[in-house]
Amino acid sequence: MSIILYLILIFLLLFLLRVILFKTGLIYIGKKLCNSIEDCFHVYQSLKVPEFNEGLQENNLYRKVSLYLTSLASLEDSDNTNLFTGKKTNDIVLRLDANQVVEDIYLGAKVYWVNEEKFDIDSNKNTFVLRIRKADKRRILQPYIQHIHTVSNELEQKNRIIKLYVNVVDHAAKSWRCVPFNHPSTFETITMEPDLKNKVKADLESFLKAKQYYHRLGRAWKRSFLLYGPSGTGKSSFVAALANFLNYDLYDFDMSNVKDDSDLKRLLLQTTSKSVIVIEDLDRFLLRKSSTGVSLSGVLNFMDGILSSCCAEERILVFTMNVKDEIDPALLRPGRVDVHLHFPLCDFNSFKTLANNYLGVKDHKLFPQVEEQFQTGSSLSPAEIGELMIANRNSPSRALKSVINALQTDGDSRRASRRAVEEDWSEPSGLFSKGGVKDFTKLYGLLRMKSQRKSTSFDCGSPVVKDG
Repeated sequence: MSIILYLILIFLLLFLLRVILFKTGLIYIGKKLCNSIEDCFHVYQSLKVPEFNEGLQENNLYRKVSLYLTSLASLEDSDNTNLFTGKKTNDIVLRLDANQVVEDIYLGAKVYWVNEEKFDIDSNKNTFVLRIRKADKRRILQPYIQHIHTVSNELEQKNRIIKLYVNVVDHAAKSWRCVPFNHPSTFETITMEPDLKNKVKADLESFLKAKQYYHRLGRAWKRSFLLYGPSGTGKSSFVAALANFLNYDLYDFDMSNVKDDSDLKRLLLQTTSKSVIVIEDLDRFLLRKSSTGVSLSGVLNFMDGILSSCCAEERILVFTMNVKDEIDPALLRPGRVDVHLHFPLCDFNSFKTLANNYLGVKDHKLFPQVEEQFQTGSSLSPAEIGELMIANRNSPSRALKSVINALQTDGDSRRASRRAVEEDWSEPSGLFSKGGVKDFTKLYGLLRMKSQRKSTSFDCGSPVVKDG
């Protein structure tokens, strides 16, 4: 009986000890102490993975490591970490805090990652430091880095979030700020001729598969587009659809925030592969209608210079402008711009696409009246027609009537302008008015009389010839 009581007592003591250890964290402290003692008997080597290389270009391995570390179970068990909302509202993403240490085990070897964050006025110096035992380095380093690439690529593909980057005025080396890009525009929703749309999609799909082809030709793996046309014709929507189709990040260059040519080069160096790089209203800059410290030479080098060729791999460059005719064709030659896309004002076919997208209407009894207005020369931009349809989206008939009225107003203003021009030409003035013609006749007669008395040849070596 005493033995049974003794065993029960031991069991209760062990249970109480377990509760004390786990509830108070003593077990965690004990493990941490044992690991520290064990590390004292090993020599570690530190390997740094900086965010940027010496040329201020983003280190791809840094991004891979950052993504890989978020998948470690040890990050959840760490003393402190950062929580962020993922792509979906219910998703939680873990991020290392500044100078936080996280443990990983690969092929039986224990390694540590340290998130070093230093900031000074000149640059952001974010670095991941890998602490690995020297005895394990030769055995696991190469396969471990390959393992990081594999896991991060899988996570990137699974959790791919398109980002919109904008350049800001900042003393830090990293002047890009980003937000999730959630623009709903697709090639199915934009207003464009179906044949042209299919050609653009085929061109982009061909580009995605052409890495080896471009390299065999000795050319940078990039493609450049020029989008030109009046405001409100869908150029920005096309850029958004382009990014969504390729699943590429979007870099929007604000030239007013670029100090000089060197700043433009630095921003280009900081862009990543698989991205769409956009400069809007290029005509304003080329025609010197906007104030910026960037020179024309700087923009041309950005378009097709050596730096662009070296740092624009797997990128799409997009330039937009309202008017192309006033620009020197040499500035838009092949090599600088590969594809020119015109975005005109709406015609009837474009209108039908808008009616289907905005109102869900493929045919309507008012369509012939709309077509008649287009045939008379009236036109509106897709943005103007879209706004009228949004305002009257609950009543397709009212929406179409508002479009007809707007087209009639546009047609009336165009016809009034033509009449004003015709009236100006029908009432000549100056030299070609009635009085001007008489004066011109008198002047011609006087000159003719003088020419009969003396005339001079256009040949400088001929003597003066007298008539009669």
